[in-house]
Amino acid sequence: MLYVVGVVRGVTVLDNIMYIVCARSSTIRLYDTDTSIPLDAVIDVEGMIDPLDIVVCRDDRQLYVADCHREYFDDIWRVSCDDHSYVNWLWTFFPMSKFSNDALSLTSRRLLATSHWSRRLHQYSTTDRQLLRVVKLPRYVGWVSHGVETTRGTFVVGHQGTSQDQWQYAVSELLPVSSFGNYNTQRAIC
Repeated sequence: MLYVVGVVRGVTVLDNIMYIVCARSSTIRLYDTDTSIPLDAVIDVEGMIDPLDIVVCRDDRQLYVADCHREYFDDIWRVSCDDHSYVNWLWTFFPMSKFSNDALSLTSRRLLATSHWSRRLHQYSTTDRQLLRVVKLPRYVGWVSHGVETTRGTFVVGHQGTSQDQWQYAVSELLPVSSFGNYNTQRAIC
């Protein structure tokens, strides 16, 4: 059994290596997935303050780490799985954008960032950092825990707040209702 000391915020796997980020740490820890033994190598990302989540793109072998970097800034770091080089790939200024990068998911070179309080998802291209779309969630959604894009181009989100009860938690599939990026829950999953 694998034990990690620290508040684990994100886990992702590529090949036989598991990458783990913990709260208030600039280090990405590496583990062998077959033995659960820590590898000698770690990735120290200078400037990373408080990672919130980590995902990996299998196409380009890059890790993407959401970081609550500074009081008003959120960063997404891009880290190479091969040579462990890194770059501050994207940052947002929270007071202006009203969007923080709290949770990440990745589908086919499209990075989806979830902001817990903004009722929006931001989708970026991993090839050129361009904002592809902003997915606006229904008004009754008060808090979003995580979002993923499906292979059909819809989105599945875990959230608090439903059309029946503002305190109810749900997982819902969002389908487009207009060309302006507005989505509505069409099907509650649980």
